[in-house]
Amino acid sequence: MKFRIVHPVYKVVLMVGFVIASLAGATVARASIVIGATRVIYSADASEVTVKLSNQGQAAALAQTWIDNGDPKAAPSTVATPFTLTPPVSRIDPSKAQTIRIFRINDTLPNDRESVFYLNVLEIPPKPGADESGQNHLQLAFRTRIKLFYRPTGLKMSAAEAPRQLTWQWSRNDSKTTLTVSNPTPYYVTVSSFEVKDASGAMVAKSLDSDMIAPGASKSMPVTETQAHPGEVARFFSINDYGGEDEHETPIR
Repeated sequence: MKFRIVHPVYKVVLMVGFVIASLAGATVARASIVIGATRVIYSADASEVTVKLSNQGQAAALAQTWIDNGDPKAAPSTVATPFTLTPPVSRIDPSKAQTIRIFRINDTLPNDRESVFYLNVLEIPPKPGADESGQNHLQLAFRTRIKLFYRPTGLKMSAAEAPRQLTWQWSRNDSKTTLTVSNPTPYYVTVSSFEVKDASGAMVAKSLDSDMIAPGASKSMPVTETQAHPGEVARFFSINDYGGEDEHETPIR
């Protein structure tokens, strides 16, 4: 089985020969390579962290891995981060796994707040064999991109406490009602969804989008149209270190 390198693409976004596939009938496409985590936490006192890649498909697969600074369009060869990983390219047989080792290579990152990077895993499709020449093929390149958080030691609170420290207040932007969320903590906090409840507990508005708020930053979160009223609270869900959702409730200023 031969492989060829393809350009990095987003997860399930490159569909070569889409029209041919449509004529051939509906097919459910799934990535064979599965990452054994939804995010990576790199503690400053760790010498390395590992991430497991598993091949849940029925054929051998080639996985290309790299870390970027936040630009999903940047080519792996042009990205410079304070991390390196090995191996950068792996062949993984069916029902087998490969462990990716990530190392920090310098001490240039802030020590008073988290930093965020992104781990990319590109599954490279095999090249059709000689016996398949002349046939129409649909080839999919699956790219999965997850967050990698560098976490200094000795921060003033735990990551689990950070979402409860968010502050919420109403604002208007271009005649649109938004909730401005401020993060006074040293951690990145991802708000997956939220709703606004009035003093009686009834929902009066809900989120139109999710977002990640950086340490010391604020974000305007779009909501369904509503007017601010006394006693309103934000009921929101944040993503924890394990990829699960934690529920919180806090007054809106």
